[in-house]
This record gives sequence, structure tokens and C-alpha cells, in this order.
Amino acid sequence: MRWLEQTIRRYEHGRWTVDDNRKVYPFAWGLEHVGGPAQGASAGAARGAGLPPVLNSPRPTPADPSTEDAAARAFLEKWAPETIARSEQWYACAPATDYQLDDITDEKGQRGLRLRFSSSIASPIANNNVVAARFFRAKMSGPAVVVLPQWNAKPHAQMDICRWLNTLGISALRLSLPYHDSRTAPGHERADQLVGTNIGLTLQANRQAVQDTRRCLRWLEQQGYGKLGLLGTSIGSSIAFIAMAHDPAVRAATFLHCSTYFGDVVRMGMTTAHVWEGLRTKVTAEEIRRFWEPISPVPYVYRVGRSTTNGSNGSKPRCLVITGNYDPTFLPEFSEQALAGLRRHDVEHEKLQLPCGHYSLGEAPFKWIVGGRLGMFLFQNLT
Repeated sequence: MRWLEQTIRRYEHGRWTVDDNRKVYPFAWGLEHVGGPAQGASAGAARGAGLPPVLNSPRPTPADPSTEDAAARAFLEKWAPETIARSEQWYACAPATDYQLDDITDEKGQRGLRLRFSSSIASPIANNNVVAARFFRAKMSGPAVVVLPQWNAKPHAQMDICRWLNTLGISALRLSLPYHDSRTAPGHERADQLVGTNIGLTLQANRQAVQDTRRCLRWLEQQGYGKLGLLGTSIGSSIAFIAMAHDPAVRAATFLHCSTYFGDVVRMGMTTAHVWEGLRTKVTAEEIRRFWEPISPVPYVYRVGRSTTNGSNGSKPRCLVITGNYDPTFLPEFSEQALAGLRRHDVEHEKLQLPCGHYSLGEAPFKWIVGGRLGMFLFQNLT
């Protein structure tokens, strides 16, 4: 193992150990969050996941855990491929009717603009259903990008990128993902519902993230921004890719880290080891890959390869994929599989592979390289 790789891997592990608030929550099928029947274990697991028990259906009587598990598996085995087949409808949403842009002063004393609107999905946590996004205006019209941060990003994460895009004449709308920032579930320090041990709630939360993103795009259009893009980091890249695959308004997107199946990342990634610990006794690797496939980029790659963007004379959306050779969360072999899928489906893309990991991508000197490349890419494809 080379010196640089050893250094990066030590740094990644050190950063991972800094957070001491990871918890292993009880497993729950959570079918009620995707239109299925509530299982007996859901009420108990809901408390662990920060959900009010009153929102879960009563436990059936009699309740045989093995019977319930078999029924849940049967439901998801049928539901997942059907949902992928009708993903156009599952991820569809109308523009919000209550967009509100306010001048604010944040907790750091910085003044700015905040957009708020109602989410298209009514999750079990009321404050999660009010979407918040920070708006960084470069011009009154022209190009604009929706920025989707990483899992458990702090409120000010990615704001420097937004300011950098402003210097290039690109406006930026930084979205707070479901269960983040002001949307965090009461009693939780982390977004344990966006990636968690409740199968159905994780599905619902990621669907909500995609629909929130699309509502952001609709607001930007209403404001007169015509050339739209996406910038996603980690789970934000997964959400951004699915949004791009279903929204013809997106002309270009940059993905910081990329992978294939949502379930594989959770099972194999360092930062999600505690989530898999709560899942592994209930579902196999193959099952979690299938159950969470509707919120994975893989089944929608073909849509990007064959799609054209609005008002672009038939051109396809373009992608920039940036990966780390020593990433312990989005493993390099998964990133390579994702890139192979882009090539197989003729998705127009560029790639940048750096000798870094997951956390270290955001540290110097790598962040400078990333910032320059993504800025140039979005400038060339949106202005």
C-alpha cells in the first residue's frame, strides 16, 4: 500500500470516528410509508426511528413475526419492480403553491435568502414536510443549479460552492435534504430516516428528496432561470441522478461520488456500518439491493441515455462524475460499475478520478481541484 493511500485511509477512518452519535435502531419493514400494510413491529421500531407511534397502524392480531416477515418480503418483491416500471408517476410532483422567499440572518450572523415551501409528501414528521433551501442569486435570470449536500451535512455545508458558482454567473439553490437542518426529527442529531433501518421510511424519504428537488427546479423556472443543473454530493448525487433521469429541465449535473445500488452502499460503506448492523439479521444483501432499487440510480440510467433536455435542440443532459480512488463509503468498484453503466447507455459524461477518499474529497488540495473542474463544467454547459 502506497504512502498516499495509507495517509488517506487513516484520515478517512479518523474522520469517521469523530462522530460518536451513531445509533443502531430497531429494524422495521415500514410498509405503511410506501402504501403497504403496517407490520406489527413497526410501532415499536417507529419510536426508535423518531416517529410518533400514533401514526402507525395497530398491530394485527394474532401477529406471528415469521408470517409478518414473509408477507413483508412478498410485498416488497412485487412492489419494487412495479414502482421502477412506473417511476415516472412515483417521482412526479406538481409545483408547490406556497413558495416563499425571505431575507434571513442565520445562526452565524450571515444574511441571505431562504426559500420555503411545502413538500409534496406528508411524512410522519411535521417539520420535515416544510422544505427549506438557501438561495444564492448571481443574476435575475440565466443559469441556476440546485445543490444537494451529503448525508448529515451541517446547515452551512456546500455554501462555499454556491458562492463560487455565483462568481461564474450561476445562481445556486442549496436544498436541505429530508430530515436535515430545520427538518430534523425531534430527538435526533442525525438524519436517521433518510438512510436507516426502517425499509419503507428510507424509501419514502428518498422519494421525498427527489420530489423536493423537482419542486426547487419548478421555482427556479418560475423566477426566470432557464438553464438548470444539479450538483449532488454522496447521497445527494444519488438523489440528483434520479431527479435528472425524470426531469427534462436538467441540462447538466455534477456528481461528487457515485455508486450503483443504494443497498450495496449501505451494506459495504464505512459511514453506514451502523445502519447495516440493524438490517443484516433481517434481510440479505440481495434482498436489500432489490428492496431499495427504486431509490438507486441503476434502473434509471437508460432514461438519461435516451432523454433530451427542454429547449436544447435535442441535446442530451451532460454529467460530470468525480470519484475518489480510496473511498471507503462509495467503494471504487461500485463507482466503476456506475461509470460502466453510463457508457453502456450512451450517457454523455466526463469523469475525474482523484487519489482521495470520501471525506478527503472536501479537503485541500482536492477541494480546489474539484471546485475548478465542476465550475468549468457547469459554466460550459449552462452558460
